[in-house]
Amino acid sequence: MSYQSAVALQQALFDTLTGDAVLTGLLPGGVHDAPPPGTPQGTYGVIGVEEAIDRSDISGPGAEHRVAIAIVSDAPGFMVAKNAAARIGQLLPDTQPALSTGRIVAIWFHQARARRVEGGAVRRIDLTFRVRVEG
Repeated sequence: MSYQSAVALQQALFDTLTGDAVLTGLLPGGVHDAPPPGTPQGTYGVIGVEEAIDRSDISGPGAEHRVAIAIVSDAPGFMVAKNAAARIGQLLPDTQPALSTGRIVAIWFHQARARRVEGGAVRRIDLTFRVRVEG
């Protein structure tokens, strides 16, 4: 298995998400590596939990990264968060950003979970994508 591309993958996902003007408009709080400090207002994204599974074969090292991206919003209802989540769902499977280490073969949507947190005052959608990386 190769976990060598994990940092490059996170950077590529960050660049893809922050480089999209539509998503930037939907996430005025930005995209982060960790939740912003304090009690953030508005809607933002967090590139979060990751699990890597060995997918090496005779051609060389490889891994399937299951990457979670959270959308967090204090907007009433789920509409604002779902619009941002839907945009991410459009962006990622249609892209194969270049990595500084390794190569993305494909990105697939895996699952989503929408829920209320913090006593119902905040909406959170956790998206999980499967990313096949070689090298």
